[in-house]
Amino acid sequence: MTINFHQNALRFHTDWREPKLLCIYIADKQGRSDKRFFPIIDGAVGGGPDYIFQLIQSYLKQMHITSDDKLLFVADGALWIWDRIEDLKKALGLSQEQVYELLDFYHAVEHLGKLADLNYKWSAQERKKWISKQRSRLKEGSIDEVINAVKAVCEGCKGKEIERERDYFIKNRQRMGYAKMSRLQFPMGSGAMESAIRRVVNLRLKSPGIFWSEESANEMILLRSYYKSKRWSFIKKMAQYHVIRAVA
Repeated sequence: MTINFHQNALRFHTDWREPKLLCIYIADKQGRSDKRFFPIIDGAVGGGPDYIFQLIQSYLKQMHITSDDKLLFVADGALWIWDRIEDLKKALGLSQEQVYELLDFYHAVEHLGKLADLNYKWSAQERKKWISKQRSRLKEGSIDEVINAVKAVCEGCKGKEIERERDYFIKNRQRMGYAKMSRLQFPMGSGAMESAIRRVVNLRLKSPGIFWSEESANEMILLRSYYKSKRWSFIKKMAQYHVIRAVA
């Protein structure tokens, strides 16, 4: 006798909410995070671009940025980030000379790899050799040579993927000053940001079988951000202040 048993699994569906984080730190003369200053980490789930930049503006105001300070914005190729930096500079009274924009070096190399993978005629060794050559050119500051090499790979090819990778380098041409950043002893990558995402979001909010409401996720991100940036005492003072106000 055969018995067929089937149970409909209960499933949960919800809209996608992308966590957005920011990380602000002071770099020392070697371009590394200055250990004397605890980094500022903050963010939200579902917090829009304007909200994130309001946070950045608020924190930078509290840091009392002066005309002698240099600010470096390192990010991936998301247009919503670059489109708002100009307004932020105006709001904080920053000059063009003291603000730098940089495409994260490792994101750029990752896109070189994606482009090479789209060239199906190349062998694995040819792809590796091409990526290595363009990577060296990026570091040396030979950006035009990289752009020309990218265009050459895309020439005669059609498709949204390959066009997107080509445009990624063309549109971010002015944000690839890696040689200049190296001379200035500035960081070339967003390692601090990637670390913050891992420690704040991935290790706590992402796990099999875990579900979050947006409100609870935002509260957890706030707590984790302050804890992982060694600013737990600050949030304790904030909590005590609000309790005192509520009682009063």
